[in-house]
Amino acid sequence: MRNFFVQNRRIIFIIISQLILLWALWQTNRFLLSFKKEEENKMEILGAAYEQLSQAGLNEDISLSQHIFNSNKTIPIIIINQDSTIVSFKNLKWDKKKKLTAKDTVAILKLAGEFAKFTPPVIFDLKNGNYQELYYGRSSLFTKLFSYPLILVVILLLFAGVIYQYYKVGKKSDENLLWSSLAKETAHQIGTPLSSLLGWIEILRNSNCKEVPVEELEKDVSRLNIISQRFSKIGSQPELRRENIIEVSQQAVDYLKSRTSKLVNIVCHCNKDVYAYLNKQLYAWVLENLIKNAVDAMEGKGVIEIRVTEEENQVMIDVKDYGKGMTAAQVKQIFLPGYSTKKRGWGLGLSLAKRIIEEYHQGKIFVYKTKPGEGATFRILLNKFMD
Repeated sequence: MRNFFVQNRRIIFIIISQLILLWALWQTNRFLLSFKKEEENKMEILGAAYEQLSQAGLNEDISLSQHIFNSNKTIPIIIINQDSTIVSFKNLKWDKKKKLTAKDTVAILKLAGEFAKFTPPVIFDLKNGNYQELYYGRSSLFTKLFSYPLILVVILLLFAGVIYQYYKVGKKSDENLLWSSLAKETAHQIGTPLSSLLGWIEILRNSNCKEVPVEELEKDVSRLNIISQRFSKIGSQPELRRENIIEVSQQAVDYLKSRTSKLVNIVCHCNKDVYAYLNKQLYAWVLENLIKNAVDAMEGKGVIEIRVTEEENQVMIDVKDYGKGMTAAQVKQIFLPGYSTKKRGWGLGLSLAKRIIEEYHQGKIFVYKTKPGEGATFRILLNKFMD
């Protein structure tokens, strides 16, 4: 579980951030709806107060209604007779004008129509049987609050941009980790044939045998040359050629057989020639990585099966071991840079294998089948060479 959070910390951070912003937008929307309802209630009270003022007699106390009507300092209102005559208005930009022009009157009536699109007017009856309509718009405070969600959306977009940059930088950091660790992996790769060469030298020193194992020395020196060429190809687009995948696979198996525990039996089920588009040095590297992982999974004892089959347009290479197997959580992370189930190593082998197969060969590599305690099968898919 801890590894899951470590590997997916950026995605988790993005999801949590987005949820917080969405929650803020939802709460703001609820508040605006509540505020709008409150203003509608105020207009009902204001309409009732104005109705009382219109119908009040000479001796009737209208101080409360007048106070209610005069207390409105922010909500724009327009009162119109049934014959579309403007009776009164308040909190409009025309308030300071002593006399309305015909042009102003048309604009105010048009504004009343705009108000009615959002909130229905308050209608109240007069004593003489006529009626008036009170149109009201949004208060200045409501208008400011109404723009708040838009501001939040802008902030959300800016925040998303920042997160994207953070994710991009994080991804770049992963790549930097990959390439910085690549040098260590190179040393690890070169160390195997070098150790072998040093072993042969020690044998020559301590034996009286005059026969020098030149062939074995040449194999290890050649191996060093191959490793050097492999790493030189990682930084550039390698050339793919028509190669016999059976021969390349068998060569990789033969090399590892003589340098792997005798308790490990590597069986290659390759009966007929199959051709694919390959860079044979990089493909062999991938196959060797899978075999070495299989050896580690079986703790240096057991059978590893390599099977090459072909379909109409694809070649399938399966590498199967009978080792510890993997859990579903391990399968999801097995190709990530730096992830390893082993105490030694840098967790780069499968990450580089994925890059070689999928980016350079336009193929696929994945865990085809696995179960804890029952081993694992890795599958490589490559484009078949078509005559």
